[in-house]
Amino acid sequence: MFSATANLRRSAAWRISLLATLVFACGTLLVFLYLHHYVANDIQRRTDAWLTGELYTLRDVAVRTPKDALYNRVLRETAEMASHEIPSRSSVLRKPGEPNQAVFFLQTSSEGSPILWVGTPDPSIVSQSLQKNHLTADTPVHLTFPGTLAPFRVAVASMPDGTHIYLGVSEQDEMRTLRRLRTRFFFLWLLNVCLGFGIIFWITRRTLGAVRKITDAVSRIGDEDLSKRIPESGGRDEMAQLASTLNRMLQRIESSMYQLHTITNALAHDLRSPLTAIRARLEIALSNGDGPPHTESVVRAIEEIDRLSEVLNQSLDVAEAQAGALRLHPRPVDLEELLTTMSELYRPSMNENGLRLDLRVLGPAKICGDAGLLHRAIANLFDNELKHLPASRTITLSLDTDQISARLLIEDDGPGFPPEIVSDVFKPRVKGRASGGLGLGLAFVEAVVLAHNGTVTAENRQPSGCRISIHIPLLRATDEPFPHQSQALAG
Repeated sequence: MFSATANLRRSAAWRISLLATLVFACGTLLVFLYLHHYVANDIQRRTDAWLTGELYTLRDVAVRTPKDALYNRVLRETAEMASHEIPSRSSVLRKPGEPNQAVFFLQTSSEGSPILWVGTPDPSIVSQSLQKNHLTADTPVHLTFPGTLAPFRVAVASMPDGTHIYLGVSEQDEMRTLRRLRTRFFFLWLLNVCLGFGIIFWITRRTLGAVRKITDAVSRIGDEDLSKRIPESGGRDEMAQLASTLNRMLQRIESSMYQLHTITNALAHDLRSPLTAIRARLEIALSNGDGPPHTESVVRAIEEIDRLSEVLNQSLDVAEAQAGALRLHPRPVDLEELLTTMSELYRPSMNENGLRLDLRVLGPAKICGDAGLLHRAIANLFDNELKHLPASRTITLSLDTDQISARLLIEDDGPGFPPEIVSDVFKPRVKGRASGGLGLGLAFVEAVVLAHNGTVTAENRQPSGCRISIHIPLLRATDEPFPHQSQALAG
């Protein structure tokens, strides 16, 4: 489950969906902030319009009402009527006869002491707060009074006799409305973000699924058979065009590889046939025994022909390997068994040359590979040691594994690679000045390792000697059974 989650997070669909969802979420959030600001301003504008209109209505009533015993009663009833025009949760829940807690009306003397009060907050506290803030007529402001749950929107008007009247409206209901708006938006926003992510992820994953199928098909084609093709949907979209283009490219590659095999096979046949005939005739001449001078010449001619055949075979092998055209016969290969067999085969020759071969196997290692090619690659490594390593030296062959690959190390305590070629030892025809070889052995080793999806490196050791390190992927338990027939990378 954890690996599936990790693979999902590494998927491009996951990153694209996250990025698109983030942009969508930020965009909708900005839209909501704008709408929230607009709604809050609209509520305040409407509140200020009602507040200013009712305040000047109360002022007109106060100016026109005679200052007699009915003055306070008339003004109070007018203020209470105005308070009933404000619908609020508190006004709905209050009992008949109770004042509206959302609205207060205050008339103060020129000195600032309360004269007439309608509302629930303490008038003395309200008047003290109003005197401290110095309100300006026609400009409603926010004020918070001790003991109240929410701030009030307050406006003031001056009377001809020097008194002032104040009208305040609680913003509790507006704040509650905006809070509900934010809460509902948050849940809707969260739902839309999750839904948007799911839709984007589904569409993106479905689109990239076609790319994944093409990738898988191309990887199988590269590892198995160039004659296979990518399935085409038959549509006219970009994926169908990509599949069609890749199939045309594979057709050209297959044709080129076929021509390469044809040319190399024909070249090998055309050269090997006369070389074999010449060698046979020289052997016949040698068996007739025409004398020592002729015998020595014939022996040298046979040796040169053998050397020419070796050059031809290795050149063709390296050319095919570097072109990715090696004919592989994949099977489960036990490297421990292969190295043990090769060590026993080469140990007598190394002993004759005064060399010591030390094999260290730290555990079994099975890979999927071509046993014949691996045998030849290891043989090239041993041959290099026999040709270039002085006597009384030690060759150490080590095999161990990690979780994903087998590691093969071949080390010696000889003079090492010449410094001028140590970085190019795997290139064809690269060899030291004192070397009598062809410069193809390590090139073939690298080509075989790369054909097995592995890596190979070479370096000089300290204080002396060289090391060649080969890593090849291990055989997995989930690998499909290997076919019993030979497989070629090109037809």
